[in-house]
Amino acid sequence: MANIKSAKKRVLIEKERRVVNNSVKSEIKTCIRKFKDALATDVEKATEIYKELTSLVDSAARENVIHQNSANRKKAHFAKLLDDAKKAK
Repeated sequence: MANIKSAKKRVLIEKERRVVNNSVKSEIKTCIRKFKDALATDVEKATEIYKELTSLVDSAARENVIHQNSANRKKAHFAKLLDDAKKAK
């Protein structure tokens, strides 16, 4: 445990941020799961979920929950999946 007052405060702040960050990451994972399920059944629904997913990923990157390159990589990956599904139908 930290001895200095500012270090103790940082521990508390990081604990609070960890809870928020984990909830944001969980929300992204849930949206990814919904996107993949919709992609298998309905491309139109998947398109709408993709818009929501990109919004979530962008806001997470803006808040430094995930790295910007990671966000861009995720968006590109799911855009490719969506494009391939549209071409297949």
